[in-house]
Amino acid sequence: MSGSEPQTTGADASALEVARIQRRTVWVLSAGQVLGGLAFGATISLGAVLAAAVSGDDAFSGLATAAVTLGTALVAVPLAALSRHFGRRRALATGMAIALVGVVLVVVAVGLGSFPLLLAAFLLVGAGQAANLQSRFAAVDLATDASRGRDLSIVVWATTIGAVLGPNLTGPGEVLGDALRMPPLTGPYLFTVGAQVLGILLYLIALRPDPLLTAQRVVADRAEAKVAGAIVKPDRPITARYAIFAVAAAHGVMVSVMAMTPVHLIHHGADLTIVGFTLSLHILGMYLLAPVFGILSDHLGRVQTILIGQGLLVAALLTASFGQESTLAVTIGLVLLGLGWSASTVAGSALLTEASSETMRTRRQGFSDFVMSIVAAAGAILAGIVLGWIGYGGLALVVGIAVVLVVGLSPLARGPRPAAVTG
Repeated sequence: MSGSEPQTTGADASALEVARIQRRTVWVLSAGQVLGGLAFGATISLGAVLAAAVSGDDAFSGLATAAVTLGTALVAVPLAALSRHFGRRRALATGMAIALVGVVLVVVAVGLGSFPLLLAAFLLVGAGQAANLQSRFAAVDLATDASRGRDLSIVVWATTIGAVLGPNLTGPGEVLGDALRMPPLTGPYLFTVGAQVLGILLYLIALRPDPLLTAQRVVADRAEAKVAGAIVKPDRPITARYAIFAVAAAHGVMVSVMAMTPVHLIHHGADLTIVGFTLSLHILGMYLLAPVFGILSDHLGRVQTILIGQGLLVAALLTASFGQESTLAVTIGLVLLGLGWSASTVAGSALLTEASSETMRTRRQGFSDFVMSIVAAAGAILAGIVLGWIGYGGLALVVGIAVVLVVGLSPLARGPRPAAVTG
């Protein structure tokens, strides 16, 4: 299983050595997130346009994003199982490799004019998003209670760079694609392919020693020596379930409102520039302050930071609902929505990791990503129905039910505040 991995067992796996490996892991994963975000951002930004062009019907434009989301959900659990048996390095590289195949097939599908092949291709692209999600868990395989939130949030923050740059490569990509006589609108995918290839090579070459395999060996060594350490954790299933619910609920709230915002703004006279600017600010809200929430979760506690996230979500939903006639109010609401998602996701992911024993950790992480993706897909679909029924303001209030549940169930997951661990 680990014949090609540098061995870090016994005395070699000292606290200092583990800390050194952890620092290297966080920086490698951050670089991978930049590349993954770049690839995913460039892919998704054109997905709806390609789906409409190939199918010949604008009504099918949303199926591209739906296919990517479904692909993410389907791959999340198998990718976690692959991590458990062979380590994060191979799992992350595999997810990006599957996505690379999907990107190539997107170009082929557009060239052939095949809509079924296009949807199948976007399904495979979802594996890249599953790998991006798993990266945040890889960042805390070797983390201590005192740094888990911070380390996870640094990797989440790195997504900002790629997510912002990716959609802006559309113009240069089109010029390059025209020069190479690629099918219309597929030129930007050259950047996607390049980013995916670099990401695969980065994980295969630089993510050594593998953080998860190292953590498993350290746990085994300490168990054999009957030594208590920061990585050996009792299993807290109720807390873990709460963490999964909190992350999925925040994601569902965010996706439901965000997905309907462009439609709402356009119906109220906003042009595409305003819509794009609003969504860009929302993305910045999602990722830019992630390290702040990571540090807060380390010092205040995971559940306390999740509740801060719920407070931000409440502010976002009330602002969007009662200010729905104002583009400025909706934009502020979207920024607050991103911030609430960030606090809940960072703290919830850290809570899930530390509430799960080593044997249950990757299983629950994969299940969390699966639930998160399914809820996003269902939220996007149901949001359209609710929007047509009671409008944008009503939608913002309805999804607030999820926030109430997260807050109401929080006493079940409360525990001691994180404390510095040196072992």
